[in-house]
Amino acid sequence: MTPQNLMLLPLSTPKLSIGCPILDHCLGGGIACNSITELVGESGSGKTQLCLQLTVRAQLPPSHGGLGGSSVYIFTEFSFPFRRLQQLGNLYHASYPNLIRLEPLEDIYVHGVHDAQELIHVLGDIEAFIAIDHTRLPVKLIVIDSIAALFRSQYQTTPADLKRRSEMFFNISGTLKGLENKYGLAVVVTNQVVDFIGPHHGVNGVRLGNLESLDTSGRRVSPALGLAWAHCINSRVFFARHEQSIEVDIRNAPSTSICSQTHRTFHLVFAPHLAYASAEFVIKKEGIVGVSQ
Repeated sequence: MTPQNLMLLPLSTPKLSIGCPILDHCLGGGIACNSITELVGESGSGKTQLCLQLTVRAQLPPSHGGLGGSSVYIFTEFSFPFRRLQQLGNLYHASYPNLIRLEPLEDIYVHGVHDAQELIHVLGDIEAFIAIDHTRLPVKLIVIDSIAALFRSQYQTTPADLKRRSEMFFNISGTLKGLENKYGLAVVVTNQVVDFIGPHHGVNGVRLGNLESLDTSGRRVSPALGLAWAHCINSRVFFARHEQSIEVDIRNAPSTSICSQTHRTFHLVFAPHLAYASAEFVIKKEGIVGVSQ
């Protein structure tokens, strides 16, 4: 493998399109296969919306930006939003009636887990499930929403517990990377944020990506799980959310009314061979759509 070939390698990696040219451009074409992509942001920033969107789009053939495959969606901290997924499935079926089956949810396999050890067990079951190859479409996407919830209370801050937690991170990421390399999968995980106080140049002297972009709801934040987990992923996308008060004139009203407007921004913090990029986006009935670059 020469340096020249290494530089060309990312161009040949299959990618799952978000379905929006603006956001796909930020990612160099979409969510890459053979890679772990992390979506990080506060609650309500749009992470789960994008994950649901990807599970339906994965069913499209590569000629239409999909992977021609089914998805496994592992959820950890909420009642799974089946109604929203059904809505997206119906909308995509209407847009691609000859490419997505009438019941898109039949190609999405959902499983709930409650702790990190259970996730390891489930990932082993998924490998056996993929190997059996009895699904209508091959599994091409694994989503974990969210990874941080599995470690919220299970580990303390003692050196021994932090060491065990880091070992679990590497166990999970190693298993995921083994699956993606063996079966050509795309892996997407969501992560939460914590408030951050410190210099822009890094954490403990280590800088990973564009830290100046990590600002949401008027405060600086840092991805949960720290540097050990950051080294387990390949790409990190940060979802920022900001509320803005605006004056709205109401007909026949004596004065204007103050309303709140939400602005959301998509930041590519780091990724192999890609520079920092950002775009504003909105959440519509049809899913997440970029509105500017």
